[in-house]
Amino acid sequence: MDTDVVVIGAGLAGLQCARRLQRSGLTVQVLEKNDAVGGRVRTDRIDGFLCDRGFQVLNPSYPAVRKFIDVAALGLQRFGAGVVVRNSEGLMSLTQPLRRPSANVTAVRNGLLDLRDLRALARWLGPTLLRATSASRATRDTTLAASLDEAGATGRLRREVIDTFLAGVLADSSGQSSANYTRLLVRSFALAIPGLPQAGMGALPTQMAASLEQPPQLETPAQNLQETTSGVEIDTDHGRLLARTAVVAVGPESLNDFTEEQNPATHGLTTWWFSAPEPPLREPYLVVDASKPGGGPAGPVWNTAVISNIAPSYAPASGHLIEATTLLDRPDGRADETAVRRHLEQIYGTSTSRWQVLAHHVIAHTLPATPPPLVDRSPQRISDRVFVCGDHRDTGSIQGALVSGDRAAHAIVGVLGSADPQPEDA
Repeated sequence: MDTDVVVIGAGLAGLQCARRLQRSGLTVQVLEKNDAVGGRVRTDRIDGFLCDRGFQVLNPSYPAVRKFIDVAALGLQRFGAGVVVRNSEGLMSLTQPLRRPSANVTAVRNGLLDLRDLRALARWLGPTLLRATSASRATRDTTLAASLDEAGATGRLRREVIDTFLAGVLADSSGQSSANYTRLLVRSFALAIPGLPQAGMGALPTQMAASLEQPPQLETPAQNLQETTSGVEIDTDHGRLLARTAVVAVGPESLNDFTEEQNPATHGLTTWWFSAPEPPLREPYLVVDASKPGGGPAGPVWNTAVISNIAPSYAPASGHLIEATTLLDRPDGRADETAVRRHLEQIYGTSTSRWQVLAHHVIAHTLPATPPPLVDRSPQRISDRVFVCGDHRDTGSIQGALVSGDRAAHAIVGVLGSADPQPEDA
């Protein structure tokens, strides 16, 4: 045998699986078809700017992040505690009441913040906020839209802020995602303010890969995974690899390439990255558009942010970085540059003529679809010698990817046994 375990895919799930296997004393080899680790979590450096592939944030409240990741070493730069909303009355800031209560006076006066909606949202989130996963499993699941209706959240705050914000988080504007899954995500935002690492989101998988004794083999696509009586065989450009067990840790769109499992349904988005000589906004907040009559964006952009306000390391000293997200489940999700610029001018109330496009990423499989009822523990052992991990096997998030990879490794150790295990994470 060349190794105890071969992991196909160096995304977050595959890397965490490999790290756990290594700590259990097993030999492991990670194969990655791309030129860097990370899977969907990658960062491009363009003219001194950092442009993540897809709008992503790192939430330090995730239990798996706290357990497996050295967040301090990433130098997290945090968003402001709130959002900015563009509606028919202009740009308006909404902040967490306990942090800056006076900042919400205007929103209260014009009816955007309504006591009935706030009470309804408290009813909607309350049990999950207190008991997290146990509450989400005990609560009858339904769609996000139906659950908010049932809670009585039907006012302007719901229509102009909540629906638009959550559509961007879920990459799903239909309102048909699992309510229990969404509650878990919202809980994570309530418990901690997310941020961006000093060196971009790609620093997260880079940190994880650095702890592996045998570095992932990059630009090494795996082919023809086959089980044998004693293990598995995998063809690569460098020859055939023999292992006792294989872990398929590829993206959900590629699962069927290696197994008989069906590819899970996914949601997608695109991100536009612009450099600008001046920032269109000075605040470190996410901006959502609700200027369409009745709520929702009046163009292709569902959220945007001046990233250099939040994470100065993402831009050189002489420039400013603006990100804009469109959703691929909408007819205008693949809008062209002209339409995106026009909409950004409406949102920020300024010209974009001097802005330069740095990158446009189309991420067709951003997140696995999560319809109700929520299933957050899908089987990972699919045959005697083959296991599967990824956020599509848990919850569509960094938390889900890390947990799934770790859980797969524990299952493999239960089958193969451990040899001279290293200490658990601190």
